[in-house]
Amino acid sequence: MTDNDRPLAVFDLDNTLADTAHRQRFLERSPRDWDAFFAAAPQDPPLAEGVALALESAEECEVVYLTGRPERCRRDTIDWLAAQGLPEGRIWMRRNNDRRPARRTKLEILRDLARTREIRVLVDDDELVCEDAERAGFTVVRARWAAASAALKVAQEREGRT
Repeated sequence: MTDNDRPLAVFDLDNTLADTAHRQRFLERSPRDWDAFFAAAPQDPPLAEGVALALESAEECEVVYLTGRPERCRRDTIDWLAAQGLPEGRIWMRRNNDRRPARRTKLEILRDLARTREIRVLVDDDELVCEDAERAGFTVVRARWAAASAALKVAQEREGRT
């Protein structure tokens, strides 16, 4: 079986694999400090449950990453994934100026991926992303192992920032 034949396991990053609690303070300000929020991402501690699930998924699936982080964070994200020992995989990121809700951008990418590959599972912490993905027929694991953040939820849905 080649990599192109393996099903995909699609993982979100923030509050699924990476604990963003230490940088939430940048979103609780007015105005929100997005530059500081994303600049602090390389210091995110890994979330053990998410990392274990990604490593387990890699046994049968190609692990790929689908995040609402902007494209300008790509290098930091690649370095962070490698530092955590997570599987190498393609990363889909939001265009720097894309402010659509995460549930729309992620579902669009999932549907595109599903045209040519089986998607075994989506693992994400965003309830709205999970609900829309399930309605579209995808198998979802809700990442409920990180502390919920009201500020991040607003950012994901209303501000289209992550």
